[in-house]
Amino acid sequence: MNAKSTKIRMILLVTGIFLVGLIMLNGCKKEEPTATETKMEHEGHEKMAMAEKTVEAVAAALEQTTCPVMGSPINKTIFVEYEGKKVYFCCPPCKDKFSEEPEKYIAKLPQFKQQTQ
Repeated sequence: MNAKSTKIRMILLVTGIFLVGLIMLNGCKKEEPTATETKMEHEGHEKMAMAEKTVEAVAAALEQTTCPVMGSPINKTIFVEYEGKKVYFCCPPCKDKFSEEPEKYIAKLPQFKQQTQ
């Protein structure tokens, strides 16, 4: 080998060792979220939880729990379909009364509240 190729190899070797050293010193730095990012993420979770509670509250408000005729607790096996929605009753005679005059009882049903307001 001549002196010129030896010098080039030495430069490449030193440069390579230098680069490996830099990589080892810096390493793989994992970025931690900033306080602002963490706060924003937390607020996002809080808003999502609030939205879920709101949806649950609306669903509960729209769920019928009492008979529109007598005001007694409903029996989910006794119902009629009215305007595409199920209307539940406490007993078969109430179902018959509703079927005769549904307009008389609609205001008492949560599933029709939005339509009557």
